[in-house]
Amino acid sequence: MEILGGRWKLAILKQLVPGSLRFGELRRALPPITQRMLTRQLRELEADGLVTRTVHREVPPRVDYTLTDVGHSLDSITEELDKWGRWYRETVRRPA
Repeated sequence: MEILGGRWKLAILKQLVPGSLRFGELRRALPPITQRMLTRQLRELEADGLVTRTVHREVPPRVDYTLTDVGHSLDSITEELDKWGRWYRETVRRPA
């Protein structure tokens, strides 16, 4: 829980399953997240060895985020949690 805890980490990992994304692409995929929070969560995921940050020496600079092999080991877990979350939202927390 220490590694995956927090509101955004699993959502970020799920977005990175198909492949690398740039910071702006991640931000658009997770609209309610702030830039500060996304930066913080990505740094923590990188420090824990789940995400790799690649800086491309271009103008303008480009940074890609990719899951590591360790990060990909969570693919099935994130998918199951996503399924459960959709089920919960539809059956338990139905709008009144």
